[in-house]
Amino acid sequence: VQLQASGGGLVQAGGSLTLSCAFTGSSFSNYALGWFRQAPGKEREFVATISWKDVTTWYGDSVKGRFTISRGNAKNTVYLQMNSLKPEDTAVYYCAVYDSGSVHYTGSYTYWGKGTQVTVSS
Repeated sequence: VQLQASGGGLVQAGGSLTLSCAFTGSSFSNYALGWFRQAPGKEREFVATISWKDVTTWYGDSVKGRFTISRGNAKNTVYLQMNSLKPEDTAVYYCAVYDSGSVHYTGSYTYWGKGTQVTVSS
């Protein structure tokens, strides 16, 4: 299983970015895929997760109303649309495959991709 996150970059506060996560190597029709982020010196933080089966979504409190997670038509890509970005959104963003347990905890995810850097300037 491989996951590849892309789409990060430098953006001004108030701007938008869309991250993509492409995965290969398995069928995740009964699972979920999520995004986490990690800022320097901080723990990895839950951002959002989407269920493949019924497209249920979950969001971290800090991104609700600003970020949207969605599934691509090809069903092997997940997107994270990030609007109204703030400097505190600056972090490395990771996508991961959910296995079981609470969607908010890193331990509930099995496979992780390499992250993509998002930097929001003030």
